[in-house]
Amino acid sequence: QVQLVESGGGLVQAGGSLRLSCAASGRTFSSYAMGWFRQAPGKEREFVAVITGSGGTRNHADSVKGRFTISRDNPKNTVYLQMNSLKPEDTAVYYCAAGRRYTTGWDSYDYWGQGTQVTVSS
Repeated sequence: QVQLVESGGGLVQAGGSLRLSCAASGRTFSSYAMGWFRQAPGKEREFVAVITGSGGTRNHADSVKGRFTISRDNPKNTVYLQMNSLKPEDTAVYYCAAGRRYTTGWDSYDYWGQGTQVTVSS
């Protein structure tokens, strides 16, 4: 069982930055791929970024590539999402998720956090 708790969301002006954190419980954190997803009101859940258990491989959605960076610190059981050059269309609830597969498909993840709201004003 893995419990995930996100933090770091908030209100920021367009062009600003935020860093989201996701703290995980358990001793097997490094065995899980970690993903970030987001969901805006009235829209489907959307892949943002994913990183392998070792942190050696990562992938970002085209919509955030060059602006967002996923990383992880396994000794601290934490995964991060650094978000720069934020745009109003980045406004959403952001979720971290843990899964056994390195994938962009949200339905392949086993554990989810409660989400953190990110609001970008124009």
